[in-house]
Amino acid sequence: MALDLEERLSRAFRDELRLPELHTAHGRMVLRPSTRLLLKRQEVAEVERALQRQREEFRQRMERLAQCRQQLDQREQRLRDVGLKFTAFLKASTARQERALQRAAEARAQAAEQDAEAVRLHQQLAGLQRRRDRLAQRLRSLQCFHSYLQDVLGRMGQFQDVPSMLAHFEALLAVRAALMQEAEAGQERLVQGWARLRGYREETLSELLCIASERAQLHVCLEAAHHEVLQGESCWAHAQSTATEKTLLLAQIKLAVLNLFHLTTAPLKVHADVALEDTEAQLDTVLLCMQDLAAICAELRPRQPGPCPAATSVHHRGAGVPPSHDGTTTAMASTEP
Repeated sequence: MALDLEERLSRAFRDELRLPELHTAHGRMVLRPSTRLLLKRQEVAEVERALQRQREEFRQRMERLAQCRQQLDQREQRLRDVGLKFTAFLKASTARQERALQRAAEARAQAAEQDAEAVRLHQQLAGLQRRRDRLAQRLRSLQCFHSYLQDVLGRMGQFQDVPSMLAHFEALLAVRAALMQEAEAGQERLVQGWARLRGYREETLSELLCIASERAQLHVCLEAAHHEVLQGESCWAHAQSTATEKTLLLAQIKLAVLNLFHLTTAPLKVHADVALEDTEAQLDTVLLCMQDLAAICAELRPRQPGPCPAATSVHHRGAGVPPSHDGTTTAMASTEP
């Protein structure tokens, strides 16, 4: 109903107003803002009706799709139930077959393990027999050393048995090895100390050379910095003098612009709300006044063929002229004889 009401209001406005169409200088047709607004509202209403139809079609299509999807879900559920039953049957059959195969494999593996264990025990028995033979042969070969140690023990008379004598000699060998290791470690520490001493001497000499070179460089840098300070002071003095001159010149320019602004706006009685510090706005106002005066002079001259450049420029810049200035110019133009 809102759309029908809007259409009736639009039709009533079009019938009652019947605003004339404007034609520009180039011959193009331009409608009034109210007419354009009514046309835009009519276009929006048509677009809204088309969107409503598309929404209804989309809703119906979505309902059909939902029904199809529900049917497909039901069929999928039935197929899933059948698949689950068949899968359970296959699993049960496979499990029975696997259990039978597993029992047969376990029996075969147990028989193979027993055979392997028997072979391993036979091999271990043969290895132990060979080891016994080697030990007996070695014992027979070492029997001469046992006789020699017994003779040494009898000649020395310090030890009670052969193991105590061997332990004593092993302790002596361990002490000798420890003393040799300490001597080697002391010699290595001595070599390392001499090497560190040479390194310290070389580092000290290199540090002294570096300090001497850095001192020379710092002296050169000090001289250069002193020279740069002198140059900077001279440049700063020159910059201060230049800044003072530029400041004076800027003040003179601002004063000249202000005087020109007063001389230009006072005869024309232009009331421009321009601050005294806004030099650019004052220059813009002076330029506008000069353009208006040029336009007035062009209007007072005899008409010449072709457009007047001054008048064209005034029309282009007319948007920036203050209201009081525009009114003063128009009044002066109307009062001219």
